[in-house]
Amino acid sequence: MRKYVIERDLPAVGSFEREQLKEAAKTSNAALAKLAPDIQWVESFVTADKTFCIYLAKDEDVIRKHAEISGFPATTITEVRRMIDPTTETA
Repeated sequence: MRKYVIERDLPAVGSFEREQLKEAAKTSNAALAKLAPDIQWVESFVTADKTFCIYLAKDEDVIRKHAEISGFPATTITEVRRMIDPTTETA
């Protein structure tokens, strides 16, 4: 599967309470279950008005289908081509 970064415009998501985030995760997981095994949620980063989600997926179409089923917009979908980290310098 390929790795993607999905930017989602979600106004005020950074001010969501724990219970609201828990419900969002539940909704996402239900959509993922319908699309398995073609998609996997790795993690998400929450900012004031956006989330940046890391997914493994067969292709962009399954990510768009997840957005449709879950109701969470996939504003921008970007495929990760390579990864680097601090150890890349010495590799």
